[in-house]
Amino acid sequence: MKYLSFLGLFLIVCLTSLNAQVFQAPVDGAYEKTDLANRVPVPYQYIHESDVFYAKRIWREIDMREKINQPFYYPMQPTNERYNLMSVIMIGVQEGGITPYNPESDDFKVPLTKEDVQNIIRKEEKTITYDPFTGEERDTVIVTEFDPSTVTRYRLKEDWIFDKQRSVLECRINGILPLMVEFEPDGITEKGTRPLFWIYFNELRPYLIRYEYFNRLNDGQRITYDDAFAKRMFHSYIIKESNVYDRYINAYATGIDALLESERIKNDIFIFEHDLWEF
Repeated sequence: MKYLSFLGLFLIVCLTSLNAQVFQAPVDGAYEKTDLANRVPVPYQYIHESDVFYAKRIWREIDMREKINQPFYYPMQPTNERYNLMSVIMIGVQEGGITPYNPESDDFKVPLTKEDVQNIIRKEEKTITYDPFTGEERDTVIVTEFDPSTVTRYRLKEDWIFDKQRSVLECRINGILPLMVEFEPDGITEKGTRPLFWIYFNELRPYLIRYEYFNRLNDGQRITYDDAFAKRMFHSYIIKESNVYDRYINAYATGIDALLESERIKNDIFIFEHDLWEF
């Protein structure tokens, strides 16, 4: 009995010691933040075709170099559970919850595999090197892994719809296309952007709502990427509207004329909504 009592006491002391050694990280802040991982997006209001009084399809681009758009671009590396928009997209693609589509068409009919995506986002360059001992010439392939910071623009495909049942004009984003910047051989001078893949926006929303969008005005009011898109907390410019020629603005206007044409299209939608309420 004495032996069993001693053994029981020994086990209690060991378990207590192990529990005391379990590390508990302190709360980083004055209060604990709620976990966003279990949040789900609010579904869109159903729109019946017979209730669509007006519809206009628009394509626009978001430039990450503009100050108002930088919360989508930063942080470069995950910081305090914050990820930039491109990192969130890649998380969804790698988990299999998001299906990427061919960048050459925005109709979401040609899905891509994970291997296809890797071939698109990675950069492989062939160069000639020389063996330092024999001087023999040989071909070398230099592989540059994907860097989310190289995505400097996003293209949106959206529908502006007036629902006469609810008497509202609202925007529904259908798809988003990341555009990766490409450089000249010097590695500094930009030579343009390259489209990566289209993402169906409704598939992306469950991931957007899990990650925090930086609120410049108040750290206590948390905003997700889904909130930022819903509230249109970004600046963009229109590059195309639905037209009989199916052409982009840059096909018939350049420079300041292209910007003015973009503003004209945006203003036409505003005037249409405004005129609805005039008597």
